[in-house]
Parts: sequence; structure tokens; C-alpha cells
Amino acid sequence: MRTTDLPIESALGPLIAALIQGTAAVLVAQPGAGKTTIVPLVLIEQPWCTGKVIVVEPRRVAARAAASRLAALLGERVGDTVGWRMRGDTKVGRATRIEVVTDGVLTRMLQTDPSLDGVSCVVLDEFHERSLDIDLGLALCIDAQQGLRDDLRLLVMSATIDAGAVAELLSDAPVIEVAGRTFPVTTRWLGPATPKLQPRAIAEAIRLALAESDGDVLAFLPGAREIRAVERDLGSVAGVVVLPLHGALPSSAQDRALGPAPDGRRKVVLSTNIAETSLTIEGVTAVVDSGWARRSVADSARAMSGLVTMRISRASADQRRGRAGRVRPGLGYRLWAEHEHALLDEHDPPEITQADLVPLALDLARWGAPDGSGLRWLTAPPPRALVAARGLLETLGVLEPSGQVTTHGRSVAALPTHPRLAHAMLRAREHGHGALACTVAALLGDRDIGDDRRDADLASRIDALRTGTRTPGVDRVRRDAERLRRRLGVAETSAFTVDHLGVILAFAYPDRVARRREQAGRYLLANGVGAAVAEHDNLSTSEWLAVAEVELLGDGGDARILLAAPLTREELDLAIEPTTATVAQWDRRTRDVRVQRERRIGAIVLKASPFDDPDAARHALVDGVRIEGLALLPRLDDASTFRGRVAFCRGHIGEEWPDLSDDALLEHLDEWLHPALVSAGARRRADLARVDLLHAIRAMVPWSLLTLLDQLAPTHVTTAKGTRKPVDYSGDDPSISLRIQDAFGWYETPKLAGGRVPLVVALLSPANRPVQVTRDLAGFWRGSYKEVRAELRGRYPKHAWPEDPTADQAGRGPRR
Repeated sequence: MRTTDLPIESALGPLIAALIQGTAAVLVAQPGAGKTTIVPLVLIEQPWCTGKVIVVEPRRVAARAAASRLAALLGERVGDTVGWRMRGDTKVGRATRIEVVTDGVLTRMLQTDPSLDGVSCVVLDEFHERSLDIDLGLALCIDAQQGLRDDLRLLVMSATIDAGAVAELLSDAPVIEVAGRTFPVTTRWLGPATPKLQPRAIAEAIRLALAESDGDVLAFLPGAREIRAVERDLGSVAGVVVLPLHGALPSSAQDRALGPAPDGRRKVVLSTNIAETSLTIEGVTAVVDSGWARRSVADSARAMSGLVTMRISRASADQRRGRAGRVRPGLGYRLWAEHEHALLDEHDPPEITQADLVPLALDLARWGAPDGSGLRWLTAPPPRALVAARGLLETLGVLEPSGQVTTHGRSVAALPTHPRLAHAMLRAREHGHGALACTVAALLGDRDIGDDRRDADLASRIDALRTGTRTPGVDRVRRDAERLRRRLGVAETSAFTVDHLGVILAFAYPDRVARRREQAGRYLLANGVGAAVAEHDNLSTSEWLAVAEVELLGDGGDARILLAAPLTREELDLAIEPTTATVAQWDRRTRDVRVQRERRIGAIVLKASPFDDPDAARHALVDGVRIEGLALLPRLDDASTFRGRVAFCRGHIGEEWPDLSDDALLEHLDEWLHPALVSAGARRRADLARVDLLHAIRAMVPWSLLTLLDQLAPTHVTTAKGTRKPVDYSGDDPSISLRIQDAFGWYETPKLAGGRVPLVVALLSPANRPVQVTRDLAGFWRGSYKEVRAELRGRYPKHAWPEDPTADQAGRGPRR
């Protein structure tokens, strides 16, 4: 093993000691430290390492680059001591000790052999990227280590990470930290940011970077489409070679971007976020950051996943800028203003919190933990999204409701593609379209074949494959399709026809079949989401579509259909069995109940007819009150005094008295309103007028409390003359209003709640005009009553104005 002067050398001693004394460690090493290229070579030299070292990288291009660099350090070719293994591309030999794999391959290795027989150590590199598969891989490795392989070593390596949280997950594993080799980077702010990425502005920033620096330039863009647009805008620049870099490129094109610039020329690399941390690009001294990234995000509110172009986090921006300071001081150009930087999120969320969880749900079911419980997660999958993913797999026949994998599900899991696409391949094979389904699966799994067709018709992509137009992705998709055909056991016949595309997509995406609305290009998907395709698109007039990809727009409006195929009604019937159900709902337009029998595919109603279902109608009526509010109930005022009395008791006596506020009644509508609707035989809004709401609300108060209500919060109080006066409970405090003569004979204010709460007494003149409002009647008699008496006895001489208003006979009537 040759020594180097890389910063990682200082950490090797503590790291080796940690993995001798224990079975896990966390290595935090800044970019440029040399962790990826040195640590695996050190590990295979350790006495405990009698098997292989598996190095897990989050991206194919990073796995290839790491394996190539490791092999070069040994003076060997890839496939000797060091090999790589990724979907559809494996280079390992009998002598291979280090396998560099992508994170999805690690999961398949564990599913095939949970004990990882023959493996001594798993190294999870660039863990800070927090891909879904690397989070799952760590959880499964920990489970395997604890249950099957207590000698298996686990090493988590990252540039920036919450090392304490990872160490705790690994049973308090030691943390080794090492600084990187970086140089200062000066930031240039080229803002303000624009609502959408502007390729021309990126091109101008690249020209500025070329003028102000003498090294190579790395520009970060959201995706391949934007890379091609910027490449066109840049045009030809003297002495400069422009090279794209993204995951869909062939390895030879990726190698050109990663390697040194041709002699005598400078290099501009146009990259997606794959170049943020896990790749070394030689010669870069300036970085241009668009501030955008494209991710596949599951939108739980809209029950679907799709591509989203979004602003990056501050952590990502710092990682990107740091690429300019690997070899010497550099420049970082940001296409936003300095004051906008603080508005960015601090970190990118872990992919597991946002991604489509359907593959994860199948992996967990195969592992025997369908809901993920029992596994140790750094970030657990969101329960709601995981339940939705399991529901889809049940719909596809992949899982039983218990979470067990079905026979069909095992066939799906055996195919190296997304469960949706694997299911479609198997179903399509039954109908003679297996070869075409393999082509579709390869195309959708690749995402980009290097053409800029603006239409959403999947047929145009198939045409590009069939015509043989050489673009960077075409050969790769053809190879992937051929590999899938071999796995599926079908011949190439009709592999590139455009017939039957719709039914294949419907097999894969039954929740995304779409029916056209009245406006051309506007569709309703089966999952209830609105989606649109451009009116000039070939698909815009199709009655039915099967949708493969959408872009979810941040404003919550209609999604944008990126890839779809027309679907005939016969194909729809073949792919999806409609359901028939009684649907009762509150019609916001008519403000009444609508009950009908519907034949539907998800949210798409194929046929509807009125239907009589009293109980369903009553539940819809309850929903109407929930939507419209209690004001929809015409007799609610009948219960206002009763509710006020109970509220008074709850406030002054104790919370054993129930909450009958508007919010509480709305929250518990099913408990009190639904039984009342049944009793009244109510089925429509007009029937609410005969519902006895007082009786319904009284039923919410326990009988033991009802017997005390008249004593604690009476409806009336009796004056000294024997007159009953109603108590008003509608205000903050209970009150009564009465003429001052009616209060004669009371020594003090009447009290409620067992003598604890005095009434508010509003005293009126004989003409019912306000005289005094008081809680202290005794104090009024002793004090200001004399002034009132002096003022009013002359104005109302026929009424009694005794000097002692507390006397029993005071105020027995007007003077005669």
C-alpha cells in the first residue's frame, strides 16, 4: 500500500483502531481529503477483513469514478482487485476484493443474501446526500449486523453530516474527523434570482467566469434539458471545450467531463447536481451556480410523485461553490442576490421524506418489515406516504393487505426496475406486448435520451429509438431494453412499435389514467389531480391518456404532463376494472345532498345515476354542515340558552361539563347530529327544519349533570314579588334586565353556581330605560340609589320610590 500526503492519512490510525475494537465507525472528511480513494485500500489490508469490502456510492458516475481511481492507485484495471457493480453494468472478477456499487445494488445484495456472506465491511460513502436507497441500505445493514452478522463492519463516510446522530444509530460508534484540502473561494452575486431558470443568463455568467479566471469552469443546472439549452446559447467559444455531465450520459462522455481539458484548451462542464460532492473534476477554478435542482418528489396532498424543479439549499450552494477551491483559490458565481441567500432552506431534506416510496414499500415487505417498524432509521419513512405506497402495491397485486409479498409480487421484485414498470412488463407479456413493455420500462427508467422534443407523446420517444438517431442515451436504452427482454423471456418482435403504448402505461400507472375535460389539453387523473398538456400537443385532443410522468408545479395548480400515451376505451377496460359504488356528497353548487350510483375509475366518473340511500344521504348532510357551518341548521337557536347555561357551568364549576361551543359541536357532528337526523328522517337540507336540535344537544350532557343544571344555572330567577325573570346567558356573564321596582325586596344580587357567581343586574326605569348595571345590588341600595330615587320619583310619581328598597313590601305597584 503506497502512502500519500492526503489529509486522510492522519485519520487512518484512529479509524483502523475503531474497526478493530468495534464493528462500526463514522468518518467525517471534508472534500479533497482522499477518503474515497484511500480508505477502501487500507481496509482490505486489515486482519479481520478476510472477505470483500463493499463501497456504496449514491450515483453510477461516482461509483465508476471511484472504482477507476482505486484501480489506478493499485496499477490495475477495473475488474481485478477493484470492481464495480451497478444495474446493467458489472466489472468484477474472482480476485476482486473491493466492489464499488450503487446504493440500489446494495439493497438487492441484502435482499438476496441478508447475511452478506463473504463481505467483511460495508462502506457507505457520501452519506450526506441521504438518498432513499442509502438510508434503507444502512437500516438493513444494521438489522443484518444485529441479527445475523455481528462481525460485519459498517463504516459511514461523509463530507458534511450530523455525525452524532449517525453514531448514535450505530450504537454510539466512534466518530473520526479530518479536514479537507480546500482553498478560499470568492463569491460573486449575480442576482436577483428569476422565477424560472434563464439559459442565456447562465451562458453570460459562464463567459464572465472564463474572462475573470484562467482555469476550467463548472456550471450547475437542474437537468439535461437545461444543459443542452445553455450549450446552445454558449455556442462556440475560442479555446474552450464545452462538456455536459449528467447521469444519463454514456460513460465515455462522463469521463471526458471528469478528466483534464485537452492540451491548450480550457473546459466548461455543464453538470446537474451529481458534481456537488461525490466527483472530482480536474482543473476547476470557477463555479457558476444556477441555484436550481430537479428532483423526483412525492406530493402527499395530491397523492402522486413527479419531477419538481426547485431552489437548492444553502448547504448545496456551499458544496457547489467549494468545487472552485479544490486546487487553488477560486471564484463562485451565484445567479441570485446576497440578501436572497438567507431565504434558501438550510439543508436539503432527506430523500426518504419526499420520494416515491413504492420501491421502498416492496423492499420492506420482502425484508419482513412492511411498515418499517423494527428497523433503525436515521429518518423514518413518512407513515402516510408509506401507507399510500403499500396501497398501490396492493392494487397492483404485489402485496397482500397483510403486507405479505404475493407470487406476482415476487416476480415483480425479480425484475431490475421500478415495481410499477415490472408489473406492466408482466401484464403486457400476458397480452403479447412484453417486448414493447421492456422498451417502455428502459425508456422511463432512463429519463433522457438526448432529444429536445417538446411534445408529451411517448410515441415520439419510441420513434427516436426505432429510427436509430444516435444520441447519448439511445444506445443505453436499447441495451437496457434488451437486458429486460432477456429477464422477461420475450423476443425483440414489436419492441419499437407505437401501438399499445397506452395500455402498457395504464398497467403501470392505473392511478394516472386521465380523461379529457371540456377544455382541450386539460385532464382529470384517476387520483383526482388535474393535469394539462399544451393545446398544440398531439395528445391534447385525446379523450383518454395514460400518463407516465408529470411535473408538479409549486403553486398547487394543475400538474404538467411530461410523458403520456393515448388510450382507447378497449385498452382502458383491459387494464383497469372500474368500481361501482354509492356516492353521497354535499353539492356546494346546489347546497344540498346528492346521492348517486357511480361507475368510476378513481376520481373519474364513467356513469352516474340518482340513487336512494337514506343513511348515505344523512352522512352527506352531516358533511354539508361540516362544510357550511352550523348556520345551515335552522333550529340551532332553540338550543342557544341551554348551551349558554352549560358553558357557564363549564367555566365556573369544572370541565366535567361538556364543551358545547360551535367548534366542539362541529368536531363531534357524527355523535349528536347524525342520530338526530335519523330520528327526524332527514335526508335533504329542507328536512333540517324538523330536526329537534335542543333534544340532540341535551343528549350530550350526562344525566347526572342535567339534574343539577336548574339549580346551578337556572333559566329564570324569581323576584320578591314572585315574578320570574329570564336569565340571559349569551354574554360573557349571565344577566337579567328588570325595572327597578321589580328589584325592591332583594337585599343583594342573586347568585348562581351554588352562590358563587353574582348575576349582572340591568336596572330599568318604569319606561324601561337603563338606569344602572351592577353586580352589587346591596352596594347600589346603600349608595347611588338615593340619587336615582331623587331624580326619578318626580318624573314617575305614580311608581313607588321607598327610602328602604329592601323592605319586603317595597314596590308592590304604582301609587294610586
